[in-house]
Amino acid sequence: MPRTRRDELFNAAEVGILHCVQRCVRRAFLAGVDATSGENYDSRREWIRRRMELLASVFGVDVLAYGILPNHLHIIIRNRPDIVTAWSDREIAVRWLRAFPGRRIDEQLAQPTNSDVAKMVSDKERMADIKLRLSDPSWFMRALCEPIARMANLHDKCTGRFWEGRFKAQKITDESGLLACCMYVDLNPIRAAIVATIAKSIGTSAYDRIKSLQGIEINSAAAELAIVSHEAAGKQNRDTPVKKLKEQRLAKKRLSIKKIPMDAWLAPMKLDERSIKHHMKGSLSNANASPLVRRSRSGVRASDKGFLSMNTGDYLLLLKWTGQQTRSGKRGKVPDNLQPILGRLGIDASMWCDLVWDFKKYFGSSAVGSPQSVTEDAKERGRKWSRGQRSSSICFVQKP
Repeated sequence: MPRTRRDELFNAAEVGILHCVQRCVRRAFLAGVDATSGENYDSRREWIRRRMELLASVFGVDVLAYGILPNHLHIIIRNRPDIVTAWSDREIAVRWLRAFPGRRIDEQLAQPTNSDVAKMVSDKERMADIKLRLSDPSWFMRALCEPIARMANLHDKCTGRFWEGRFKAQKITDESGLLACCMYVDLNPIRAAIVATIAKSIGTSAYDRIKSLQGIEINSAAAELAIVSHEAAGKQNRDTPVKKLKEQRLAKKRLSIKKIPMDAWLAPMKLDERSIKHHMKGSLSNANASPLVRRSRSGVRASDKGFLSMNTGDYLLLLKWTGQQTRSGKRGKVPDNLQPILGRLGIDASMWCDLVWDFKKYFGSSAVGSPQSVTEDAKERGRKWSRGQRSSSICFVQKP
């Protein structure tokens, strides 16, 4: 069966949530310790996390969850064209130049100049295209994966393809699918027997949220959306050797770095009451769209809107309990205080662990959600059904 076309899964002009997976080619190693060579690639987890953090501050895209595994990357994102619409043309130009600086001395450090911004803003046709790209999941993944591939090849002292191909994506159609997918992503290190508990799952959104609750702060990797004058940039570049210029910019960056909670760049967990009521009347995408735009106040992420009708504490409790259950054999009963969460979403509590641990078995390659929402999504795409909707039905309570 051919892969579902991207334009069927998402539209950059509409709010939507995607589960994206990007795999390394052949035996390329992404993170962790390579058992064959003995090489330790743990530092790459920080490369990827900081790159995601930078892009979260630039793009109109919310990062909901992520997980970095030895040879692949999971990330759940929500594109926010409604947020991008609220940005001015000048702000859009600055953000684009921070994500794609072009032929500058150092793409991680260079600041756009007044002339760069003015030239871009004057081209209305290009601005319309860039405005759409800043909420496009494909461009977000491109901005994430391409620099990582170059850095990894430089580290490995080789050339050629690092990623297997285009990222794979699943559309998340409702909150039940989103909760199961977030749990699946956060529990991947445990499923892969890399760690025993979520408290040790470095390189996951769950680990970041746990550390944030413990009061841990990190140096922000958010982009500085400032503009320098063309004359000042030209004089500095002419009068200062390249090596010294990089050192000066790095020193300036260190001085301007602010401390933030470890999960501040991730989307907050809990939807507010107004968003939940709006969600009950429509689709998951509509629940996260206007009129409740809620642009981020901190500038380290696109918006301050949550994505689940539960708080971080309850999410981590359910995640911890789910991670303690074995993949086979007798599993424990979902704690009484957590069962209402699953019941509200129409999930059969007795099948919850199966739904998460065997996520790929129950959900196909195109859509994740309850059978009803997946069927509705298939109809919208002009199809009679979506792969996996029948197998997943046993995990949900049948509505009368």
